[in-house]
Amino acid sequence: MRHGDKINNLGRKSAHRQALLSNLACALIENKRIFTTLAKAKALRVYVEPIITKSKEDTTHSRRTAFSYLRSKTAVSALFKDVAVKVAERNGGYTRIIKTGNRQGDAAEMALIELVDFNELYSNSKTAATKKAKTTRRSRGTAKKATTKAEGTDAAETKGEDA
Repeated sequence: MRHGDKINNLGRKSAHRQALLSNLACALIENKRIFTTLAKAKALRVYVEPIITKSKEDTTHSRRTAFSYLRSKTAVSALFKDVAVKVAERNGGYTRIIKTGNRQGDAAEMALIELVDFNELYSNSKTAATKKAKTTRRSRGTAKKATTKAEGTDAAETKGEDA
């Protein structure tokens, strides 16, 4: 019986499971979203969120700790350079799991796991930037029309003076 056993073994031995989660975490950090089974996504969330929390403090110790879990220099550098900057003010919940249905071959539940701050569809900062850009375009458009009209009247006046 597995009373109180909270870890999902994913049908693998310990070393294989650690390698799988390490590779999934590296792929998630480098690509910002991955498509996998729901069970692996849930296990990955538990594995990667403490690593992201450690990345908020950029010290040699936290880099070495992250490297011991990820085992990839490129993933660790991306974690501290890109991800840690975006999640600095967030207190947790760095990942989002979206269920996408069942896989056709074996009917396994599939899911998309992504880093929350890297999705432009759900972030509020993207909409604010879009609104500012629209306002700026409108004001430039009206200013352009006004200057063109003013230049047209000046050109007509100068033609009248030359003739």
